[in-house]
Amino acid sequence: MRILLAEDEPRVAEAIKRSLETNGFRVDLRPDSQQALKAAASAKYDLIILDRMLPGPYDGLSIAKTLREDNVNTPILMLTALGEVSDKVDGLTGGADDYMVKPFSIKELNARVNVLLRRPKLTVGTTLKVGNLELDTHSFAVKRAGKTINLSAREFRLLNYLMYNKDEILSKDKIISHVWDADAIILPNTVEVYIGYLRKKIDKAFPSEPPLIHTVFGFGYRIGE
Repeated sequence: MRILLAEDEPRVAEAIKRSLETNGFRVDLRPDSQQALKAAASAKYDLIILDRMLPGPYDGLSIAKTLREDNVNTPILMLTALGEVSDKVDGLTGGADDYMVKPFSIKELNARVNVLLRRPKLTVGTTLKVGNLELDTHSFAVKRAGKTINLSAREFRLLNYLMYNKDEILSKDKIISHVWDADAIILPNTVEVYIGYLRKKIDKAFPSEPPLIHTVFGFGYRIGE
């Protein structure tokens, strides 16, 4: 998975980058705000680690706000030396998903990174739609063609992740990292089994409707019309 690290303190940046790469992440470092905003706006990252006090024309808070206004919903972990409650509130309401005050433990940062990467991407509103399939992230209701579909908690989480990434091909590894806990025991065919459960309830239960869940052989799965 790919992480954008926007941090200008060389020691801090190197420690974070080295630790994340040791854990298998690809890390792109951008030490100033202009470079960071340009890279983050590309929306090609799974997570952004963003220092609030960056050199250049923007600060971390304005970058986060700009990304959210432009509907870039990549999770943001904000780092800062500003530790007052009001600073944390500003960061979280400004678009950050989590907030860490310097100095911090690299071990804790890694834990928070893993938690954020297991969360589906944010989206505007609470209802996701693919064709006539609707999922409400607030009430946990799922309907197709107006008919209620009952899902288990795991099925709901999988469908939620697929619909957040509508029309994107998602590999099994990426699905597992977002839908299952890091310490879960995952058998080789676990994803296939749960995709089968969803197909039965969403596609096969509606034979007059076009299928929405598609297998892209050799790559993964995609939901879309």
